[in-house]
Amino acid sequence: MLRTRFRGKGPSAMRSNLFDASNQERQTTDRWALQSHKMLRCALTPQSPEIISAAGAMVAYQGQMDFSYQGSGGGMKLLKKMATGEGANMMRTQGHGEIFYARENNEIFLIQLEGEALTLNTKNMLAFDSSIQWDIKSLGGAGFMAGGLFNLFLQGQGMVAVTSDGPPMLLDCSQQPTFVDPQAAVCWSANLQPQIKNDFKMGSLIGRGSGESFQLGFHGPGFVVVQPSEGSQVATGS
Repeated sequence: MLRTRFRGKGPSAMRSNLFDASNQERQTTDRWALQSHKMLRCALTPQSPEIISAAGAMVAYQGQMDFSYQGSGGGMKLLKKMATGEGANMMRTQGHGEIFYARENNEIFLIQLEGEALTLNTKNMLAFDSSIQWDIKSLGGAGFMAGGLFNLFLQGQGMVAVTSDGPPMLLDCSQQPTFVDPQAAVCWSANLQPQIKNDFKMGSLIGRGSGESFQLGFHGPGFVVVQPSEGSQVATGS
């Protein structure tokens, strides 16, 4: 039986389980708050830091918001963005109100940085405070013009929201070498310097069968977060 009513203005009231309390906005004074494990709410004021997010991650907002593409800041960071494409799809938001983020029905996790540093797979980046410094880093010692792997380096004070395509797993890399598919790595301790490991024998077993034959190797004090997915598959013509 549909018991819950939505009581808006006017004499009538619709009835649906859509209007259950579990589906309504959760009132909180926290600036960053999970409305569910797949929906993030952020509160913005003219005095608070702006929010940098993945382009397309905003699903709704209330109040007055101003959106713009995140600038590179020029110099080397601009060169990195041009060479890698990383950071090209980032938005900066300021205003007064509430903004809601989600990404491809993925689960969302909040990380509070208090001076620490974190390396993040850009496809798992949802949003972060503009007070946090960011840069584009290469993996495995490859140069920016050499077609290497690149990720987002974050450091400073503020909140970071990351996504995981399914329940993530936290691996301790201090005990033994840890190898992760690059598409499954969500984020890791910034002090870890992952190395690209080629393994042609495993190429037919690891990954989606698309010819992937390398993994990221981690070893040292720190962690790596792994999602139980390699992300959305891209259809290719035959």
